[in-house]
Amino acid sequence: MKTFILIIHIIVAVILIGLILLQNGKGGLGGGLGSGEMYRSKRGAERIVFIGTIVFTVLFLIISIINLLIH
Repeated sequence: MKTFILIIHIIVAVILIGLILLQNGKGGLGGGLGSGEMYRSKRGAERIVFIGTIVFTVLFLIISIINLLIH
């Protein structure tokens, strides 16, 4: 059981890393520190990657807690 959870954890982590790397790098702190770009809504593939990142982050957190509790 522990091995199965670790394998799932690694798979979720790799997918999460990929989703983070796919995101647009123009946002973040640079936008809030005076880059002059107004807020815009996410559309299409950018929105799917954003929502996927949130879902896999929550999955990663849940699996991490489960992994912590099972030892």
